[in-house]
Amino acid sequence: MNLGNTSNRARIILGALVLILGAFWAGARFGPHDPAKVEAVPLGSPGLSLSAARDSGLTEDESINVRIYRQASPAVANILTKATEYDFFMDPVPVEGAGSGFIIDPRGYILTNYHVVEGAQSIEVVLGDQSRHAAKYIGADQRNDVALIKIDPKGKQLATLKLGDSNAIQVGQKVLAIGNPFGFQSTLTTGVISAVGRTVRTSETTAIEEAIQTDAAINRGNSGGPLIDSHGDVIGINTAIYTPTGTTAGIGFAIPISTAKNIANDLITSGRVHRAFLGVQTISIAGGLGEALDLPVQEGLLVEIATKGGPADEAGIRGGDRIVRAGLQRLYIGGDVIVAIDGQKVSDQFDINGILNHRRPGDTVNVTVYRGGKKTDIPVKLGERDGS
Repeated sequence: MNLGNTSNRARIILGALVLILGAFWAGARFGPHDPAKVEAVPLGSPGLSLSAARDSGLTEDESINVRIYRQASPAVANILTKATEYDFFMDPVPVEGAGSGFIIDPRGYILTNYHVVEGAQSIEVVLGDQSRHAAKYIGADQRNDVALIKIDPKGKQLATLKLGDSNAIQVGQKVLAIGNPFGFQSTLTTGVISAVGRTVRTSETTAIEEAIQTDAAINRGNSGGPLIDSHGDVIGINTAIYTPTGTTAGIGFAIPISTAKNIANDLITSGRVHRAFLGVQTISIAGGLGEALDLPVQEGLLVEIATKGGPADEAGIRGGDRIVRAGLQRLYIGGDVIVAIDGQKVSDQFDINGILNHRRPGDTVNVTVYRGGKKTDIPVKLGERDGS
């Protein structure tokens, strides 16, 4: 998946209007529909076991919905979390949260969002047959909001979902979302892919790259659940909604499953995510800083520090060699100005993060820099970032 040039990407910054669904749970008590108390319709009940006669009366579109729901819902999990927070007087306050997830491996591995299980002291999974399982936190990639947890099947044969190819999806395709909105377990909503390649900023330091936009209704509790195509393959993890009110507005976003697959594979095989590392601390020169510093370009990233012994330093990229003050801020100047990586223009740290998100440790990237008035390309073999 190529990130593409900044000018070619559909970029939306939702600010306070993009509410990661976990934020609704973190500081609030559950209302009347406590997910720990809501009972789902048991699998195999008349409500789910349609007779052949009833199936024959369905339209083609209805048949797809029914077929996918029957296949997928047993593998969709209701994730219940418990944590302890502290009030103003430092008294402990129990906090419960809920979200969704889905089983990707018969050994009990479940994909979900990081924000669904963030800070949880205990995690419980309720499957479609109402069986309850204690879950273990395996690991996460916070930057991509993807987490992996695991239950012990104890000899039970678990239903799993097949992971598809989010690189092959198209606007207009039918999609289905299954999750636990407001605690109502195994709820199905349908829609289409409204757009692809969105960049959705979820905080000051994180964003969903190449997000899938859909009009399938996504509400509180859907977070972490699967977005499924008409073949029954998972193409995304439902993650965020665009809303001024806290309820669905017909614009939801999902993390591409191609991103999540790499993360899950790393976590299963080595217990941590292998993330590419360039090894520079930079500052954007946009907004007049480039002109004020008399730099040869007005857009790019000034390298303040090239981490000693890091990939950029080893390749010869230079950081600042003197300090100046700009108001209350101290800047290291005199270093290289990065303007592109592998031909993709960069103007802020999000651009670098987005490019590195699609590279692996050991890959070599071509970093285009200005040193003084001279433009040059420097090949850099990426290292591996410590931590999740």
